[in-house]
Amino acid sequence: MTKMMKGRVSRIGSYAIASSIRDGHQQPPCITCTTFNILAPIYKRLSHEDPDCRESDHRAYWLARNHMILDCLLAERSSIICLQEFWVGNEELVNIYEKRLGDAGYINFKLGRTNNRGDGLLTAVHKDYFRVLNYQELLFNDCGDRVAQLLHVELAAPVSQFRNNDIRQEMLIVNTHLLFPHDSSLCIVRLHQVYKILQYVESYQNENKLNPMPIILCGDWNGSKRGHVYKFLRSQGFVSSYDTAHHYTDADAHKWVSHRNHRGNICGVDFIWLLNPNSYRKLLKTSWSEAVFCMFKYLLRRASLTESDAFAYLKADNPCDYITYSGFCEALRQLNLTGHCHGLSLEETKDLWVQADIDGNGILDYTEFQQRIWNPTDDGNEIWDIDTDGIQEQAIGFSVKNAVLFPPEVEKGTWPEDYSLSDHARLTVVFSPIRMPCSQMIP
Repeated sequence: MTKMMKGRVSRIGSYAIASSIRDGHQQPPCITCTTFNILAPIYKRLSHEDPDCRESDHRAYWLARNHMILDCLLAERSSIICLQEFWVGNEELVNIYEKRLGDAGYINFKLGRTNNRGDGLLTAVHKDYFRVLNYQELLFNDCGDRVAQLLHVELAAPVSQFRNNDIRQEMLIVNTHLLFPHDSSLCIVRLHQVYKILQYVESYQNENKLNPMPIILCGDWNGSKRGHVYKFLRSQGFVSSYDTAHHYTDADAHKWVSHRNHRGNICGVDFIWLLNPNSYRKLLKTSWSEAVFCMFKYLLRRASLTESDAFAYLKADNPCDYITYSGFCEALRQLNLTGHCHGLSLEETKDLWVQADIDGNGILDYTEFQQRIWNPTDDGNEIWDIDTDGIQEQAIGFSVKNAVLFPPEVEKGTWPEDYSLSDHARLTVVFSPIRMPCSQMIP
């Protein structure tokens, strides 16, 4: 088992390093980014017969596996490493990671989940590639005790050949691990978590008066390309780096996997998202409302309601041919989107109603129901666009050169039984810095 794993590690690591070196002969050297849920020993079951038998109770097991994980990471030598399910509650393991990564030239940041859940995140950036300008921690304080890390970094001189007064060379890196959707009521929580991340990023940029820059979101998103979180991020201009590298469309969800969950299902949930400074995207609040309406429609259809049935359902007992605010709220409650501590807030519910009530007369007729809930139209309003004042400032963005999943079987949509590093695959993406005009918001 060990020999097999090390052989594969050599192939993946050599590829990423060789790509950076090779591309560096013609253009600025590439930046590599790795995301990996390393399966905290407190969650790793050693026996199906005894679910309480965890790896955390057997030091030799978790120590050997984590040294092997570090061997993989150090062989690959990515510029950015984002780990999830990092066992922050074990001082010995934390010291091992900090020592080995630190000795290899990485600057490390760790963050435990709230309420002492035991695991958390670790983000490491190599000092040969980046200078850290700021580090921020995001505590969602939700039912899943989830967190996120934000790093504001500047490309170091050895990487960038674009250094001059006109070209910005900064970027934002986010590492997170979203809640697992144990039931449908938690889908809105996961959407909330992403919304909070994007709100925080937007607020951070505005408060610090930052110019547009690339944003990389890494982590275990606990949702596939078919989910609402994926669609929400796509509406904000983010692209899945792995899919971009392999020319996959949004419909190619079956072509790769990255996780075998505790239910035995395999799915693709680990992403490295990229947003370049010149990306067209909707206003964040607009995308959020559309994502919630999309979830609303999904739940209505899952209840086997047709369009006309759904309209009648939202009308409730109202004899008139329109939906009232109270009927709208009751439908949200019955569909588990409100009525619990982690559902939509009263303010969010009211805001959705305002979005749906197009003419502002306090009721929803059938046309408004169609346009906002059942068959929403994209009229192109409220988007971010390229600055049109005649002065198109330049910024550094990234093109996706390649992306590799390990073990290689997952790239074909299968999960190898002889893989034991984690219950997640490791994803590494190779980026190449490029010049591009930055985008601005049109008032």
